[in-house]
Amino acid sequence: MANIGQEEDFEAAKKKALTIGASKVVIDDVRAQFVKDFIWPAVSAGLIYESRYLLGTSLARPCISQGLVHVAQQEKAQLISHGATGKGNDQIRFELSCYALWPQVKVLAPWRIESFTKRFQGRQDLIQYAESHGIPVPVTPKKPWSMDANLMHISYESGVLEDPAKPAPDGIFHLTADPQHAPEKPCKLQINFEHGMPLSLKNLTEGGPVETDPLQMLTTLNQIGGRHGVGRTDIVENRFIGLKSRGVYETPGGTILHVAHTDLETFCLDREVLRLKTFLRDKMADYVYNGFWFSPECEFVRESIALSQRYVTGWVQVELYKGSVRVLARNSPTTLYNQNLVSMDQHGDFQPNDATGFINTHAIRLREFQRFKTQLEEGQV
Repeated sequence: MANIGQEEDFEAAKKKALTIGASKVVIDDVRAQFVKDFIWPAVSAGLIYESRYLLGTSLARPCISQGLVHVAQQEKAQLISHGATGKGNDQIRFELSCYALWPQVKVLAPWRIESFTKRFQGRQDLIQYAESHGIPVPVTPKKPWSMDANLMHISYESGVLEDPAKPAPDGIFHLTADPQHAPEKPCKLQINFEHGMPLSLKNLTEGGPVETDPLQMLTTLNQIGGRHGVGRTDIVENRFIGLKSRGVYETPGGTILHVAHTDLETFCLDREVLRLKTFLRDKMADYVYNGFWFSPECEFVRESIALSQRYVTGWVQVELYKGSVRVLARNSPTTLYNQNLVSMDQHGDFQPNDATGFINTHAIRLREFQRFKTQLEEGQV
């Protein structure tokens, strides 16, 4: 079992596994590695899938797979098995990661074995089986949905959430307060970045120590963001396998970091570099979502994006209030922002009459297109 920040009684889980037939249970705390090697690079890259999903589950799978392969090789195992369904993304993410890290491995996937799928149509059949055999499971008639948690987020899907026309039930959320009931007083934070990576966190409203440890930074951001109702998302997304699915997500700390990093990045980067980096970001988001974290294309894009971040250093101040994250200010020693040049109170090194030629040059194409349209309308073409 990988400890990636989920709230879980690991001793109880170990006892349950041994009771139902496991010969040995290994619990591996990979929280620090998860933040440093997966979440922080994702923040630096600005990863967001289909403009809305911050990839909390997608990032966890390659991290878990690393630990899984490590333990399997230590134990001299020949097979790796998982319980991901045949309709979902996780089967792809786990297996592609394991094959990339251990090409010789064999995978056992019950949800794709015909005898298994004939016996069990879906989760309800499995829940009934578990009940009849005295196996406790977290899904109940009162909470008919599945939940997956880690340091980055909590995701909810299936069950009553499969009807996208119905709002998510009240009380489903664990990490975040209802924004309507969040504190009336906003909270101001300052987040420092170095070469695109989060460096430190300071609570400007409540005070306290400056956080510099990555794991503690994200934990604190989750707590503060959750208290202020930040990071709730209810979306329908496109699974890699070709199906559309509904997901409900809570990503408080990740949302705060994404907003702050995006602002600093725009402040620091050249316009054309930013646009090219945004293109690469979207490609990498697809790779990560689809399970290709360890692929050569993802490695190439990841290193290319890292090059774009060498000047993304500075701080951003944000305000959290009833579910929103608003940027208040930013500062950087490596920004391309030139206050004297852009000021409306002085010319600086900018010659206003230069804009005439700039506009006229760009107008050539527009004038020519209008001439062409006029000819069409008059039947000359």
